[in-house]
Amino acid sequence: MSHDPSHWEAQVLPHPFPFHLTLSGHTHGMQFGIDIPGVIKWSPAQWRYKQWAGIYNKGKEYLNVNRGFGYLAYPGRVGIYPEISLLTLTKKPVVVS
Repeated sequence: MSHDPSHWEAQVLPHPFPFHLTLSGHTHGMQFGIDIPGVIKWSPAQWRYKQWAGIYNKGKEYLNVNRGFGYLAYPGRVGIYPEISLLTLTKKPVVVS
């Protein structure tokens, strides 16, 4: 878990130990944007953060950036809805030969 999603590329991916999942937030989607699933996902947050909302992966390492439900400075959101992530972790089945 890392508050700032830029830590994923800077510190997590180069680490010799493979971290399968990193959870992050911080950007709030800059509280402004357009998100029409399958059509467009845009926010000025992308000018500051390469990974600013959603799920990203490099090989078997994943990053989930949550837009959160709070705000910074301006007490509102335009086009970027509050978000709470619900993750279900499952154990990989063990194959016995």
